[in-house]
Amino acid sequence: MPPAPLKLIALDADDLAVISAHVQDAQVAAADIVWRQDEKRLVIGMFRLDWEQTLAGDPASRRLIAALRFDRVLACKSRNIDLDDLEATLELVGIEFHPSDPPGGSALLLFNHGAALRLDVERLECELTDLGTDDLGTAAV
Repeated sequence: MPPAPLKLIALDADDLAVISAHVQDAQVAAADIVWRQDEKRLVIGMFRLDWEQTLAGDPASRRLIAALRFDRVLACKSRNIDLDDLEATLELVGIEFHPSDPPGGSALLLFNHGAALRLDVERLECELTDLGTDDLGTAAV
C-alpha cells in the first residue's frame, strides 16, 4: 500500500526548512513555474524525490509529482532561469527564508547552475502537496 500523499504548510523559517528538505533534488521544468502576479501566487510543479522511501532503505528511488505554492507574493525575480524555454529543466537545491520587516521577507529558491528565484512576500505562506505518481509507481520524468 503506497504511503499517504504528503501535504506540508510553512508559516515560518523552521517550517520552510522542513519543506526544503522534502524538495531537495526535485526536478522542475521551467515551463512548470507559474507566477500569477494578480493573485500574488507562485506555483511550481515538480518531480520530487520520495525521501521517506529512500531513508527507509528502499534501494529503488521514486519520484512523486508535487506542487509547491507560495501565497502573498509581492514580487518574483529570477536569475539564470528562462521561463520561456519550454525545454529547460532545473534541479531544486533548497529553499531559504530571509525575514525583513516582519512578518515579511524573501523566500529564496536555489537551483543548480546558479539559477534562483527570489520571492518577496508579505508573510511566509507556503504549501507542498503531493499529487501522485504515474501508473508504475514512479513519476514520469
